[in-house]
Amino acid sequence: MSRRERLYHLHDILRQRRTPIARQELMEELGCSQATLYRLINELRDHLGAPLEQDPDGRGFFYDRSLAGSFELPGLWISPDELQALLTARHVLGNVQPGLLEDELEGVQQRINQLLDAQGLDFSTQPGRINIRHDAGRPVPAELFEDVLQALFKRQRLVITYHGRRRDDVSEREVSPQRLTSYRDRWYLDAWCHRSEGLRSFALERIRSISRLEEESTELPDTEIARHFDQAFGIFSGPVEHEAVLRFGAEAARWAADEVWHPEQRSEWRDDGRFELTLPFGRSRELIMEILRYGADVEVVAPDFLRESVSKQLETALGYYR
Repeated sequence: MSRRERLYHLHDILRQRRTPIARQELMEELGCSQATLYRLINELRDHLGAPLEQDPDGRGFFYDRSLAGSFELPGLWISPDELQALLTARHVLGNVQPGLLEDELEGVQQRINQLLDAQGLDFSTQPGRINIRHDAGRPVPAELFEDVLQALFKRQRLVITYHGRRRDDVSEREVSPQRLTSYRDRWYLDAWCHRSEGLRSFALERIRSISRLEEESTELPDTEIARHFDQAFGIFSGPVEHEAVLRFGAEAARWAADEVWHPEQRSEWRDDGRFELTLPFGRSRELIMEILRYGADVEVVAPDFLRESVSKQLETALGYYR
């Protein structure tokens, strides 16, 4: 029986017993020595938070029945996705500034550490083994973020003063919030813009002022929101209008083949070692920026207008070096 199997078996024994169980009986049940038993008891009680007690005479062990009902061991198997989620959550909570929920968040972090510790990942002795880096997005003021959240869940309209990057202009808009989206470490408000009479995404870091209105927001079906924002490449691309075909050189293909540009992308390896990627897009600005990241290692095969746009960008860049 492995250490983990013994740990779960010990938990089951104590959970089912109504009276203290003797040390010798536990050793026989678990097939282990006294030293191993005490290591398991310490791990169950001190690391995993089990309500494990010893009777005053020191002859037996039991669960405090008033607390046992709310205690559960972490799952025996944690999937890779769950493990990554726990590691990310631990990192995020560790970087939260102290506030009103400091004690509650500390309890959440302790529970996450217990789950990770049960998988053999002891961060108390090796805190720097996992390093999670994020893009340096501009922080969003706490008051602004809270106003957006409140309006979103109370279905209130907002009036925002917004500084758009593309046109470098400041405008005031009345919007009906639909959802908040986190994309590449930045927050965006997906909303119905009453001035434009259409769905728009607003980067929270570009909102200069905000006020909530009592007027109820206009609510759109989730399917319409998803069709506009989620089906094409990028955050500002709008609904799908085109399909891009990109062909990566043999060397760059080793990186490109491991990337997911879009959930609906298609790909194939060509006989000459190049890698071809096909994906849907709407407005092309974001996609062009992503293509230019690969420079001469990628060719736009289709559509023609995208190929021409990328070509012009590369020619302009080349002009700076002549």
